[in-house]
Amino acid sequence: MDIIKDMNFISIEVVIRIILIAITIIVLAVVSRKLLRTFFARASFIEARKVHTLEAMLNSFISYAAVTSFIFLVLSEWIEIVRILAGAGIIGIIIGFGAQSLIKDLFSGLFFLYEEQLHKGDFITINDNYHGTVEDIGLRFLKIREWSGKLLTIGNGEIHSIKNYNFEHMRVIEHITTNFSEDPRKIQRILEETCISLNEELGHFLKKDLKNDPIEPFQVYGMSSLNNDHRGYKYTVIGVVNDLAYWTALKETRYILAKAMYDHNIAMAEQRVRVESYSSEEE
Repeated sequence: MDIIKDMNFISIEVVIRIILIAITIIVLAVVSRKLLRTFFARASFIEARKVHTLEAMLNSFISYAAVTSFIFLVLSEWIEIVRILAGAGIIGIIIGFGAQSLIKDLFSGLFFLYEEQLHKGDFITINDNYHGTVEDIGLRFLKIREWSGKLLTIGNGEIHSIKNYNFEHMRVIEHITTNFSEDPRKIQRILEETCISLNEELGHFLKKDLKNDPIEPFQVYGMSSLNNDHRGYKYTVIGVVNDLAYWTALKETRYILAKAMYDHNIAMAEQRVRVESYSSEEE
């Protein structure tokens, strides 16, 4: 039996049914979104960032479900969809339409949600190339706002690596390279004094334990290189701060260290380029 129904083409009854289907699906989608928003607004037992992530993902699912349902219901006016699905199988139809990338994106999106690799509002680096703040997480696409303001949309299946800068804490790591002529004992003393100032001025950025003590205050890690790119001695200052304050703490740390080096007349390493000219005897 032919799976295509007798088509008298588009009658008024069919048009009315399609309009009613569209209205019903829109109403259901809107109501579902409102119910989700109400639920998550009262879900105090879930962390705020997880709430935004779950809400964005479920809203994406509702949108895809609504569009897919509308397409199938409209097609069912002329085509017996049930028989197609029963005869060929859902998987066969999906593969037949070349939707492997779609499946890959959907599963990747579900894994992001399940494994909690990122949340809405996190600052991340994708594939070591793209940097920005997560603005939206969908079942198929991830949207991040770059620092320049550009909105990057990338398929979930195209994401191979994620560096997340918002997982409870971050370590500030700042390097200072001084000239070879500077006394290492003097530099060590100045950096230790500067770390005391850092803990006093930037203490509110530091990550605290349950006793409200810094997990890792600003401190001199030590001399990390005796010959940094043939320019000088390299020292490293570290400190663990709250993830949301990382970039501010990093900028302030650099500024305070730069002031300390300047106030103590410390000669910093400089890049030197030696240029030699050659002339032949004939010239």
